[in-house]
Parts: sequence; C-alpha cells; structure tokens
Amino acid sequence: MPAQSVRVAAQDLRALATDILVAAGLTPNHARTITDAFIWANLRGIDAHGVVGLPRYLEMFEHEQANAHPSIDVQRIRHSTLLVDADRAPGPLALTVAMREAMPVARQTGVVWAAVRGTVHTGAIGYYTSMASAEGMAAIGIVAGAANTTSTSNGEAQSAGSVTTPFSIALPAQRHPDFLLDMATASLALGKITHAAGAGMSLALELLTSGISGNPLLSQFGAGANDDRQNATLVVVDVSAFLPVDDFRAIVDETIDAVTARPSMGDDAVPIPGARGAACYAERSRDGVPLPSEIWAALLDVAEGFDISVPEPMA
Repeated sequence: MPAQSVRVAAQDLRALATDILVAAGLTPNHARTITDAFIWANLRGIDAHGVVGLPRYLEMFEHEQANAHPSIDVQRIRHSTLLVDADRAPGPLALTVAMREAMPVARQTGVVWAAVRGTVHTGAIGYYTSMASAEGMAAIGIVAGAANTTSTSNGEAQSAGSVTTPFSIALPAQRHPDFLLDMATASLALGKITHAAGAGMSLALELLTSGISGNPLLSQFGAGANDDRQNATLVVVDVSAFLPVDDFRAIVDETIDAVTARPSMGDDAVPIPGARGAACYAERSRDGVPLPSEIWAALLDVAEGFDISVPEPMA
C-alpha cells in the first residue's frame, strides 16, 4: 500500500517551490517571497495556505487572474497612512511589500495604517502580522474578499454576499512565543455564517478595508464582479512609542502566565494564540513538513513539466 503522506525537509520544499515559480516566469525575488509565505504556513500547520496552493497560483498566472509581473505602487498619502495598489499581485507579494513599507513608517510616527487594494489570495494573514512582532512591534491584519457565504440568524438565511473575513493580531513576547491570533470573523457550518455577530463584523471590516481602499467588493456582489480580488489592511504600532519594548514583552509574558496558570477545565482551557503554531514550527523544522501523498504527487507532476529536479523525501 502506498504511503499516505511523505515528509519533506523545509529547505528542500522551499527550493522546489521557488524553482517551479521561476520556471513559470516569475523573478527569483518574487518567487522566493511567495514561497516564504507558503513554507511559513506549512511549518506552522496552516497547510491550507501552504504549498498545496502552488498549482492554483500557476493557474491564476496562466489565466491572468493574478499578475506574475505586477507593478506594486505604494503611496504615502499622509504622515501615517499608506495606500498600496497591488496591481493584481498575489497576496504574498503585495502584503509583504506593504508590511516592509509600513514598519519604518511606524518607527517614525508610532502607528501606520496601510490599505492594500486589488490583491489576489492573501494566504495566511498571520504571516504578515508576525513580520512586525518579530521586530518588536504590534500589528493587526485584515483581509476582505469576494462574497462566498450567506449570513444567518437563528438558522434562517438573511442575506447573500457575506464573507468570513480573516484577521490577525500579533504581539511580541519574550519567554513565550509571540502572541499570534489568526482567525476568521465567523464559524462556518455548511457554507453559512452561523453567528450574526460574525456577519456584522465581516461587514464592518469590509467597509474598513475595501471601503477605505476605494475598491468595494460586497457592493458589487451579484453584478458580475464576484471574482478573486481581495483587499487588505495592515495596522502597525511601534510599541516603543508608548513604553519600552522589553516592558511590553514582559507584560505579554506575564499575562500569558496568568492565563495558563488557571486550573484547566478540560476542553474549556484557554489556548494561547501562537503557541501551538510555534510548537508545530519547531517540530516540522526538525522533522520535515508532512504532505499528503496526492499533494506531493501533484508537485512532482508540476516539476516534471518544467524539467525540475525533485528532492528526495525524508526517511
């Protein structure tokens, strides 16, 4: 019986994905940027945003749903605001640029709001906010996409065109892994938002993200414009504008200690956002990234089509 999964060393998987994207026509720098986002997600156990998406990206480039050679335009509108026109760049390109531009501005101003419009498939939003926490900064990330769900109240459908908006909050810690919340605004059941509050939050974040970027999505639902476009918001805070970063890290650590010290009540124990992903990152960095055999086979097929050598899985 064939193996149900294989383990591939992270550095080998990163090299393979990068080679495939370069062979597909991307610049080496853009290929590495996208691959870094994929591998980060795989290492943290967010496999739905990992290399499983590589064949889909190739399709988006081929059908010009995403731009393989975007001209990403960053405008500093005011002292603490950036507007990033992604030119249909995949999220790993557009949001990496946005975060790299936002962090030095936050160092100057204390806080920056970066509005990103016209990107495609942002991937794991926590990847971008974690870039800031790794630099001792705090960050909030929001993604607004095309409508794909129906909101409900008490089990009854209310309106079409809602979305489950992903958002993330990242905060730097010291002894503990950085706090990293990465979630959607509503739980899903059979393709429907089951909580009115989640639907309301999705609408609010759509207006804060797509509305402020001048690229509305939900208002175009049903008008032939329901496509792969997404918008995003990154808010970056330089913690040192308020207190020394080490003092804030200590507060984060002490707060986590206080929460985890409480007696566990079985399934009601409070999970600390970021802890499980950090443990998974350490384990997979050491032992390799597990890939379902069908995903690995699909990557092998793509590599063969480009005549790219493939690394051997780990024993």
